[in-house]
Amino acid sequence: MEIMKFVADTERSGVRIDRYLADVCPDFSRSYLQKLLKEQMVSVNGKAVRANYKTQTGDEIMLQVPDMQIPDIQPEDIALDILYEDEWLLVVNKPKDMVVHPSAGHMEGTLVNAVMAHCGEHLSGINGVLRPGIVHRIDKDTTGALLICKEDGAHRDLAEQLKEHSIKRRYRAVVQGNLKEDEGTVDAPVGRHPIDRKKMAINHKNGKEAVTHYKVLERFGNATYIECRLETGRTHQIRVHMASLGHPLLGDTVYGSSKNPYHLQGQALHAMILGFRHPATGEYMEFTAPLPEYFEKLLEKLRK
Repeated sequence: MEIMKFVADTERSGVRIDRYLADVCPDFSRSYLQKLLKEQMVSVNGKAVRANYKTQTGDEIMLQVPDMQIPDIQPEDIALDILYEDEWLLVVNKPKDMVVHPSAGHMEGTLVNAVMAHCGEHLSGINGVLRPGIVHRIDKDTTGALLICKEDGAHRDLAEQLKEHSIKRRYRAVVQGNLKEDEGTVDAPVGRHPIDRKKMAINHKNGKEAVTHYKVLERFGNATYIECRLETGRTHQIRVHMASLGHPLLGDTVYGSSKNPYHLQGQALHAMILGFRHPATGEYMEFTAPLPEYFEKLLEKLRK
């Protein structure tokens, strides 16, 4: 059993304990945390509390997380937009609102569930039972090209390419405001936010190296259409880096404004180009995931 401990700060004083835990434990769903509360696995200052308990500054919070049982992930007949497939790997175009792999409280409807139905037992197992075939991830609301491995040898080779930063990744994004420069680079380490554990941040003390190159494609005055080239692939890297310049992604209510005038479902971010050396043939391959409909419509609105 894992024991997690937190001390409530002034900013969160008066917040319900279930909401507090959802903020500091982003890997757990709200329903899973409420289940732990019902099972008296959450205590404050040594006493078990209910979900409606409101935190006070200095509260010592302890969360007991039972050892995870190896889940029985079920294949699901979910349509896949496949850009390429052979006996070693496939490249899929992930839609919006789809989680890449199962986690506590998200065991259904993920890309892994869909890929398991499509590939059967032919998926690499290096990343464990929750992430068969998964070499790299993109956020739930980020669309675009994603690599899946069917075989362990191919997975190891591609993971090494990823580590060496030799996999080509080009993203398209729309950011708030008018970027001053036509192109630039953000070189700043990204790590967990020191206060809000649900977010990432530029973290010089505990972050990992993160480099994003950006180039302006089109200007709209109140927004800018850009291409981003990743050297590294940290969680929320593009979102954090662009927000650090004062230009968060449109629709990104986590790192930008809570206002969403274009009624977007999450950030305007698309993994458009994915290039790598094929692990079996050594041939360089490159794939383009076309811009999704919501992104095209957003650009049309901005051009008007």
